[in-house]
Amino acid sequence: MTGGIPPIGRTGRGVLVWAVGLAALCASVAVTVTIGPAAIGVGDVWSAIAARLGWGTSHLTPLRDGIVWDLRLPRTLLAAGCGAGLAVCGAVMQSLLRNPLADPFVLGVSSGASTGAVVVVVLGAGGGVLSVSGGAFAGAVCSFALVLLLSHTLGGGTDRVVLSGVAAMQLFSALTSFVVMTAADAETTRGVLFWLLGSLGGAGWTDVWLCLSVLAVVLLVCLGHARALDAFAFGQDAAASLGVSVARTRLVLLCATALLTGALVSSAGAIGFVGLVLPHAARALTGPGHGRLLPACALAGAVFLVWADTLARTVLDPQEVPVGVVTSLVGVPAFVLVLYRTRGLRGAS
Repeated sequence: MTGGIPPIGRTGRGVLVWAVGLAALCASVAVTVTIGPAAIGVGDVWSAIAARLGWGTSHLTPLRDGIVWDLRLPRTLLAAGCGAGLAVCGAVMQSLLRNPLADPFVLGVSSGASTGAVVVVVLGAGGGVLSVSGGAFAGAVCSFALVLLLSHTLGGGTDRVVLSGVAAMQLFSALTSFVVMTAADAETTRGVLFWLLGSLGGAGWTDVWLCLSVLAVVLLVCLGHARALDAFAFGQDAAASLGVSVARTRLVLLCATALLTGALVSSAGAIGFVGLVLPHAARALTGPGHGRLLPACALAGAVFLVWADTLARTVLDPQEVPVGVVTSLVGVPAFVLVLYRTRGLRGAS
């Protein structure tokens, strides 16, 4: 099977979805940065950004300029990057495993990444050589390796993979809780537990560049394997008959999603349901072709998490709600709706 990145929008519908999604993301970022205790307009946001990029001078006071550039903008961009990355990981895992319930959270990858990050932060593992992102990546790889080992031992099958993922998620969640409760002081425990529920409160530009750069690389890798992902929809045997190197492709894509999950978890904690729900919603708009699906997932996930984080930091102001709580509260009904619509479509066919 020939490789290369396929055209993102071969049809007018694909181009329209891409254009609308990109416009919605830009508008969402511009609007959500203005939401907060300090009254800042969209024009103020663009003025502050332009001044920082050397395209003019800002008329904002240093305090308001700092609110835009140092607090709200990096947090919003990190939310967009995390939402995009989680949605892409979910779409890739659902295709590779041929299971609509697969995503980094359900398969325990996020929990493993959380454990790796907590071991580095709380226990100081790595002696200062291993970063939080490196620990999160190692934990994500260990978790997914355990899932594959358990599912293979239990006889394979997509249902076994999901059940193995649930077991791995519980195991690594327990390990994380044990490390935090036994080795961290009260203040560190409170901060870590809040972060584990998903929090973008400490977002900085370093986190933004890390997540966006890893997202860009992984998205390009996944787009390069888009035709192979399409072939996986017919099963591994069918993909092999179409010329796909099944073992190599699975290894590359699973390592790529583990790397991206580790980077996202190290910056924002474990955020559930984004990778589970958004691929189904994007697939309803673009169809199953991954050349169009993956960019649509990235845009949909980015827009969704930007608004979810805005809701998380404003709904109980001045108290902040973990964004993972918001995504779960929104994601469960949305997922039920997706399942109901899919059931209706199957019944009509």
